[in-house]
Parts: sequence; C-alpha cells; structure tokens
Amino acid sequence: MLPTCDVAPPPAGLRLIAIGASAGGVEALGIVLRALPATCRAAVVVVLHLAPGRSSQLPQLYAERCQLPLREAQDKEPLQGGTVYFAPPDYHLQVEPDGSFSLSQEAPVYFSRPSIDVLLETAAYAYRRAMLAIILTGASADGAAGLARVRQLGGSAWVQDPQLASCGIMPAAALKRAGADRVLDLPQMAASLALLGDGEHK
Repeated sequence: MLPTCDVAPPPAGLRLIAIGASAGGVEALGIVLRALPATCRAAVVVVLHLAPGRSSQLPQLYAERCQLPLREAQDKEPLQGGTVYFAPPDYHLQVEPDGSFSLSQEAPVYFSRPSIDVLLETAAYAYRRAMLAIILTGASADGAAGLARVRQLGGSAWVQDPQLASCGIMPAAALKRAGADRVLDLPQMAASLALLGDGEHK
C-alpha cells in the first residue's frame, strides 16, 4: 500500500470530483460531503450502492450537512460546477463527452446498478486531467477498473485507507488494480477537500 499522505490541496483545475462508496458509505459520504466548501467550483458526482428497488433520499439525507446544492442526476442533464449529483437507484450513471449525464439499465456490474466503474470510466474520457476520483469504503471490487482508467487518462485518484475503512474490500481492490495518488483516512480526506476553494483553479 502507498503511504498515507498528510493534508494537502486537491489538484488544480478540477472540474469533476467523482466519488464511489458501498458498504459503510452513508457515514463516510457524510464526512466527505460536509467538508466541501461553498467555493467549490467542480461538479461532484456520487455513486452509492443501494439495495435494488430502494428509493433514494440521498439529497435530502445530506442536505443539512453539505454547503453545496444536492440533487439526483437526470438523463441528458448538463453537469454544473458547484453542485453535488447522486446516481439514481437502479440506473448506471454515465458522463457523456459533452459533459452531460446519461442513464442506462444495462446489466449490473459486480451485482450493482449504479456501478462505480461505469461512472468513472465514462467520466475519465470526458474530463481526463480535470477529474479527481475518490474510492471509499465498500464490499466489492466495483470502482477498481474505473479508477485505473481515470489514472490512465491523466486524472487523479484518492483512496480511503482500507485498514481504516468501515469495509476495506473495495478500497483495497482499487489500490491493487490501479494504485492511487493519495491514500487517506476520512479526516485527512475531509481536510484536503476543504481546501478546494483555495487552490482548485490556480
């Protein structure tokens, strides 16, 4: 595993932050989303694995914890900076080359729809170096292939320290497959994201 990094600003010039989480992710996402400053100019897109058929109340759940507007992503909707989007239940969320969303009901990936891999792989082609991908706690290997694509195309990758995650399987799989630019515990990740307004467009 890569050594855990201290607090430092995210990469400059970010236009997209994509976050994937599964088992244990509700609490972890709360910590991460709470840290995002009102000055964040990047769009933030979240895939959280939910049980099939379960309605999503994620924007409402996190509304009081996040300084940015939150909403469920819609088909053909253009991504807007400074907004947090959640993948709707039972749909893969894709990012098109023109910077808009598309929804798909293709087969689940690692038994999950939405899939973190699908989001990351499509977003990587659309945003390349202007993208940061974050893998949090989870119990499958979803996200590992997508993270590898993000790094291949010049984007940045942060992974929650598997030893400190609620469920370390997913971050460990991501590190094994793709590596990471930074391996962080949740307090370090939150503190780093809180610096977005300071250095994101320098």
